Amino acid sequence: MNTASTKAPRGILLVGCGKMGGALLAGWSKRRLAGPFAVVEPAPVKLPREARRYSTPDALPKGLQPAAIVFAVKPQALGEVLPDYRRFAAGRTVFLTIAAGKTLGFFAHHLGTAAPVVRAMPNTPAAIGRGIAVACANPQVDAAGQALCRRLLAAVGEVAWIEDEALLDPVTAVSGSGPAYVFLLIECLAEAGVAVGLPEALAMKLARATVAGAGELAQLAPEDAAQLRRNVTSPGGTTEAALAILMGAEGLGPLLRRAVAAATRRSRELAE
Repeated sequence: MNTASTKAPRGILLVGCGKMGGALLAGWSKRRLAGPFAVVEPAPVKLPREARRYSTPDALPKGLQPAAIVFAVKPQALGEVLPDYRRFAAGRTVFLTIAAGKTLGFFAHHLGTAAPVVRAMPNTPAAIGRGIAVACANPQVDAAGQALCRRLLAAVGEVAWIEDEALLDPVTAVSGSGPAYVFLLIECLAEAGVAVGLPEALAMKLARATVAGAGELAQLAPEDAAQLRRNVTSPGGTTEAALAILMGAEGLGPLLRRAVAAATRRSRELAE
């Protein structure tokens, strides 16, 4: 991008290039989505060749009118960040946010009611192109803006759309926070293996490979998860003995329901 130009070409402006922002940018570059890519990020970061970093929004080229501005900053910072981008709300720019808990109304307050905004919740498997994002658009987003946001999100995984913004709170609790639950499962499964005599390194290797393999099977198999579980469970066998604990009154199901409910409540609190 030529900072000396009086009118920069339309492209994608990414605000924040941490883990999720960096994953998105890498996906866009890999999929060869239309650039150029400008990144507002105060810290030095490794960028694709076609991306240019600016330390502050004031350093952006004059005349820049990006097709999309993607906000990948922490939710608590958005109130201070958004006013610098209000000047783009009057043009052809669509705003895409991946910040948890910040509603479409929050963006309308800071960017103006005419700003087209898509709110999305991706998750961390986006880093390997295996994420899933759920998105919701305000009425100002036209078909072209929605299609562009779909392409941006699909560069790192699957995309689903909803009309009821309130569903993004449980979405955040299930898929946004969900990878942490799976990582904890790996930790706990490995610790349980050590407790019954396995060497620590072997227990962790078995836990990681088992969870990864089971997840891939669940993704590719025609059966649903319940049937896959039944396929592994022989009557009177070892799996049945373990599932009697995990599926009990105080087992995994009730525990996860409480956990997801707590995460949903916290997502709603962040919007207040």
